[in-house]
Amino acid sequence: MSTIPDLATLHALGPAQQPTYPDQAAVDSAVAQLRTMPPLVFAGECDELKGKLAAVARGEAFLLQGGDCAETLAGVTADNVRNKLRVLLQMAVVLTYAASVPVVKVGRLAGQYAKPRSSDLETREGVTLPAYRGDAVNGFEFTPEARVPDPQRLVDVYNASAATLNLVRAFTTGGYADLRQVHTWNTDFVRESPVGQRYEEMAGEIERALTFMQAIGADPDEFHRVDFHSSHEALVLEYEHAMTRIDSRTDAPYDVSGHFVWIGERTRQPDNAHVELLSRIRNPIGVKLGPTTTPDDAIALAAKLNPHNEAGRLTFITRFGAGKIRDGLPPLVEKVKAAGLEVAWVCDPMHGNTFEASSGYKTRRFDDVIDEVQGFFDVHRSLGTWPGGVHVELTGDDVTECVGGGEELTDMDLSSRYESVCDPRLNRVQSLELAFLVAEMLRKA
Repeated sequence: MSTIPDLATLHALGPAQQPTYPDQAAVDSAVAQLRTMPPLVFAGECDELKGKLAAVARGEAFLLQGGDCAETLAGVTADNVRNKLRVLLQMAVVLTYAASVPVVKVGRLAGQYAKPRSSDLETREGVTLPAYRGDAVNGFEFTPEARVPDPQRLVDVYNASAATLNLVRAFTTGGYADLRQVHTWNTDFVRESPVGQRYEEMAGEIERALTFMQAIGADPDEFHRVDFHSSHEALVLEYEHAMTRIDSRTDAPYDVSGHFVWIGERTRQPDNAHVELLSRIRNPIGVKLGPTTTPDDAIALAAKLNPHNEAGRLTFITRFGAGKIRDGLPPLVEKVKAAGLEVAWVCDPMHGNTFEASSGYKTRRFDDVIDEVQGFFDVHRSLGTWPGGVHVELTGDDVTECVGGGEELTDMDLSSRYESVCDPRLNRVQSLELAFLVAEMLRKA
């Protein structure tokens, strides 16, 4: 792979947020094993997604990207995968129908197993151990054995991702994603909520429209299947490097671990390893931009990651926090727009709004999430640019991890079903509520 720097070269750049493996021979063995594994996605699928993201960059489509904060190996079950897919299908149908805009559907799944952490160590009751960095690196259990980084986990992640994608492909092409299923995606605990009742009304309208279409002989393929793509943060260099392959059609390198990969806020230094590796692959890619990002940072990242200014290649995912987005985002958008750069702008309203509740749980306020999205839309409207999408941590389950929303979850409710191993996610009702609120913003945009 002459166009891709080798792992030693990348590590010489001093990459942030990497596991410290105790046994280099075990790392080499795991990487060698991964290099022989079949691709998880195909280069042609990545190109197809890039074309859809080009439409987002032009203001002709909207990106819905969502899924777990951190996937777990134990969470790879048919129910879990179906529930995540179901809530994303529901959200997409709300956005498409209520806002009359094509929606590009990307799951934060089949690879989201590694997490950057603010500290290398975690201390509990006087005991200090390495921080949990996601199931790709070490175990969540607070024991010395579990917290040792194990490179064989990268092979486990590959197998788990393959199983997840296999299920997703079966669901999206095998009838489950058929628009005539729009009612069955709404299960009891959602149906009984006000947002669920609103969804049912909309589903009824869609059903009537489909019946009419059928009556006049129109039954396009798009009614029966959906295009659904996978994404994750490209964090552990050994995994992403081993999954980077030369495409036989184009002789170009693609990271075949996912259709869309992104660089996090903590690893986006333009002269560092993550930016270097992703600058060489042909996938559509994203970069998280937080409150410390300067306009010059954004320009430098675009120059390095998208030197040919190709539409659909680069997505800027902003994560400022509700209190900072209205002041922090305009200078970035203005400078990028003035430079004539082709980028899709997407809002991550989750990561800037995390705090510790009085009960000790990490949480987010639903109102802050909505306020950040509203601020994102306001900024783009004022500058004449397109608010291209949302990137949300969510689950298809009835968890209690974020406070507020129509169910009015409080700090005291968090303990009843707090299941995330890392950051708090919107539950299914909150996710659906978000979709309706964003659809209203989109109509005005």
